[in-house]
Amino acid sequence: MTKVDIPEDSLYGLANLPYGVFSTPGTEPRVGTRVADSVIDLGVLLGDDVFTRPTLNAFMSRGHEDWVATRRRITELVSGDVPAEAVHEVADVTMHLPIEVADYVDFYASEHHATNLGRLFRPDSEPLMPNWKHLPVGYHGRAGTVVVSGTDIVRPCGQRKAPAEPAPTFGECRRLDIEAELGFIVGTGSELGSAVPIEEFERRVFGAVLVNDWSARDIQAWEYVPLGPFLGKSFATSISPWVVPLLALTAARVATPIQDPEPLPYLREHEPWGLDVDLSVAWNGHEVTRPPYREMYWSPAQMLAHLTVNGAVSRTGDLYASGTISGPDKNQRGAFIELTWGGAEPVDVGGEQRSFLLDGDEVAITATAPGTDGTRIGFGSVTGRVLPATEAQR
Repeated sequence: MTKVDIPEDSLYGLANLPYGVFSTPGTEPRVGTRVADSVIDLGVLLGDDVFTRPTLNAFMSRGHEDWVATRRRITELVSGDVPAEAVHEVADVTMHLPIEVADYVDFYASEHHATNLGRLFRPDSEPLMPNWKHLPVGYHGRAGTVVVSGTDIVRPCGQRKAPAEPAPTFGECRRLDIEAELGFIVGTGSELGSAVPIEEFERRVFGAVLVNDWSARDIQAWEYVPLGPFLGKSFATSISPWVVPLLALTAARVATPIQDPEPLPYLREHEPWGLDVDLSVAWNGHEVTRPPYREMYWSPAQMLAHLTVNGAVSRTGDLYASGTISGPDKNQRGAFIELTWGGAEPVDVGGEQRSFLLDGDEVAITATAPGTDGTRIGFGSVTGRVLPATEAQR
């Protein structure tokens, strides 16, 4: 038996206990939780075969009561001595995609981001479309291109047409970008033809991850009218390997910004589900922006209610993301197109003036939130390095 040492300032104390899927050399992926600098094998700790699976889906499908009971039991056990064979150093494990992604939806929930992009893309029109303050705008992405942090991102190819060009051309993306987001994972779904009331959000959603929604801005700009994002988004979406339980985020709950006009009844929150999460984006190791999630206009509870209000089915493992997180200040913008104002105002990245991503660039997004015990809890990080387009793409 051994005891896990938890420093007082650890982002992975008992107030957090995130879930992830890990492996060690010569072993199969299985479910663990992170405590300080250790990963605890939950199959060994709890003696439950559901944690020997290569994804969290089977555990998540058990529902809210089981999530609560399991979290309570883990807290009790790791507060004392645990089997030595259950404990692994973080540095000694490989992390995997924590869920089998059923469906993927990306929203557009930041008023600051939507307004800035509206001014960039439609300078002669109102920045927000007429529907934006009445419903959480979103689009369906590709579940099959959601990848775990650390996966290299191959530069996409496609059609692009700059304003001064007479016709579109095919080639490598020239304006590769990121979007710093928070993602939410559905634990228990809903039937086709039913809807998830806004009050059921915290019983349906298992937890949250960091998301980098990689974006090919030149491909996107040419294709998005009239049906919205397609190839400019679908090539890759990265998520962090640790899923922070919604149960760990109760101290981070805040009200959303004032919603005016008042949303329709199915979108009205009786209890606030804005979240006080601070993100940081590093470009080649240099922090360039700090997006605040508390500024998001639409809450994740409202997003889920809207996602299902037409009777669309939701399933265990569904991932839906917030869209780019941006605040009112320039150093709070969560996408490089916004941060550099379409490339017109480059930012300093280690002594270089940069606007969009070059091959070899690496982006890391991290985040923390208030914990229930007065500490802060961590989401880990979501990282990705840009590789050149392949010959097969060209």
